[in-house]
Amino acid sequence: MTALQIDSNYDQTPPPPFGHALLPYFLFDPNYLNLNHGSYGSLPRPVRSFCIEQGDEIESAPDLWMRLKYQAPLVKVREQVAAMIGVKDVDEVVIVPNASHGLNTVLRNIIWAAGDVIVVCNTTYNSIERTAQYLSDIGSHPSVSKFEISFPTSHAEILKNWTQHLKALNATLGEGKKIVAVVDGIISNPGCLLPWEKMVSICREEKVWSAVDAAHCIGQQVDINLDVIQPDYFVSNCHKWLFAKRGAAVLYVPKRNQHIVQNSFPTSHAYKSPKDRKEGENNFVAQYEWNGTIDFVPYLSVSAAIRFREWLGGEHAINEYNHKVAVEGAELLAKVLGTRNMDVTGECTLSMANVQLPIPEGYAYPEIDTMFKEKLLSSRNMFAAQYYHNDLWWVRVSAQVWVEVSDFETYGKALLEVCAEIVDEIKKSRPEV
Repeated sequence: MTALQIDSNYDQTPPPPFGHALLPYFLFDPNYLNLNHGSYGSLPRPVRSFCIEQGDEIESAPDLWMRLKYQAPLVKVREQVAAMIGVKDVDEVVIVPNASHGLNTVLRNIIWAAGDVIVVCNTTYNSIERTAQYLSDIGSHPSVSKFEISFPTSHAEILKNWTQHLKALNATLGEGKKIVAVVDGIISNPGCLLPWEKMVSICREEKVWSAVDAAHCIGQQVDINLDVIQPDYFVSNCHKWLFAKRGAAVLYVPKRNQHIVQNSFPTSHAYKSPKDRKEGENNFVAQYEWNGTIDFVPYLSVSAAIRFREWLGGEHAINEYNHKVAVEGAELLAKVLGTRNMDVTGECTLSMANVQLPIPEGYAYPEIDTMFKEKLLSSRNMFAAQYYHNDLWWVRVSAQVWVEVSDFETYGKALLEVCAEIVDEIKKSRPEV
């Protein structure tokens, strides 16, 4: 089957089974083993075909498109994404370039005062942790409090410690001061699901604002219902697990909090100063419909991505397969490596598995990260995400509809060679080891 046939006719016939039979529907080099879908996502050929056609339509009459035509399909995308995350009011949902952009929009709109606290985790995505630190370094200098999670662990332990951490902060909080907590939905590294819904509930009980970094959630976690969970803010990438073109993300700000997020990032033509707004006036959505010239194709590709996923069988079918491959693959990979699966309780794995690497404890040498990239990407044409956590090196392997359990074994055999090479090179370059 050629790429052209796939692009034009894929939805007129039943899909092939999950696994390697779906590889022709993506654009990977035939010799590349992609086990790192979680980092950047992967664009299906039919979605890419939509993007090309949509881009051509825009370029055929840019003024017509930018001035008159883009809003209707953008509203459709917002409606579709709102339904996927359990939000009935579409005007609580807007599209932004990525999760970091969305969280920066939220955090930089909050009016901080001395004595306020921003809670992050040791596992918070680095750019978001750095954003919190930047906000602490300027203006009224809110403090940053770091919540520690050390895997392997359990959801029960995380929730117990989370409650204690927030209660301890509240006990020392000055009158009239606020706490804003960044809560990961699914951590980037380790690629573990957190009990974020319950963490949000604890935030509410402790009068802490919750900003959920759900970068990996939409397309990987099914049946999200934000109208029930009620976080204060939520952002999730559509270009990761949902198969949209990079970059597109959904930002959820419930109407009860839209008076706080007064300004899009960058500032839109639609921004109105509070002193110029009529009573009850809300132009939250309008600010995100146009805040500078951009390529709307990634945003609009969300509809094409959802269509492709529906053809594959829908969210539950996709994620049931991915979860099964991740669980079985982790067991096989740990066996090949002679190590262990990080997820000791079975609570933390959706479509990403985390397995310890055969590298001695305490090898916290920054050059090891570069070694992995060079030895796996440049020399072996394969990749998953290697990272250092809790004094050990681990690998995060992403399951996806084109992946089979046997791919974990292939990658594991390569990792055995690579880890042995790295340990040998570290010993030679660092006499103290």
